[in-house]
Amino acid sequence: MHLDPLAILTAFGLIFLAELPDKTMFASLAMGTRMRPLYVWFGTSTAFVVHVAIAVGAGSLIGLLPDWTVKSVSAALFAFGAFMLLRGTGDDEEDVGGGTVTGFWPVYTTAFMAVFISEWGDLTQITTANLAATNGVASVAVGSAAALMSVSALALLAGRFIAKRVPLKTVQRIGGLCMLGLAVWSVVEIFTG
Repeated sequence: MHLDPLAILTAFGLIFLAELPDKTMFASLAMGTRMRPLYVWFGTSTAFVVHVAIAVGAGSLIGLLPDWTVKSVSAALFAFGAFMLLRGTGDDEEDVGGGTVTGFWPVYTTAFMAVFISEWGDLTQITTANLAATNGVASVAVGSAAALMSVSALALLAGRFIAKRVPLKTVQRIGGLCMLGLAVWSVVEIFTG
């Protein structure tokens, strides 16, 4: 296996910039304010690695899934996330690093599924598949996975920073509204895309 540093840097740069404004970054930020950020990061990172593997190994599989189905499931997951955040738990003091979803496996699974479903056919997955076709599978996989995991870590750090400075109920409401917005955005994409 030969790794080309230029191909790794190219993939990292393109994927990092493409993922920054992406809805999964905002979902990571919202989940990180309500759940243990490290657990969320493990879940999102695993989902990103799986998507990178799919993109570089069999990018054509994306075309087999109906676009409206992927976006419908994504909208449902974001709506569920909004419901969980907006219903709240009550006292700010009770929440020290946890949330409505606690424990490694529940948080990991929630984060994994949110990203895994919503990333199908995403710009970063398509870009990764295109880069792999011309720049070498291993190098593109390393660069793309590192970029996606970095954006997720950045979102989670920002979420934690915000959570320490803003009352939990406010963070919950803003996160819930963001997730609700992402659900609506996914539904709009079904009818406009």
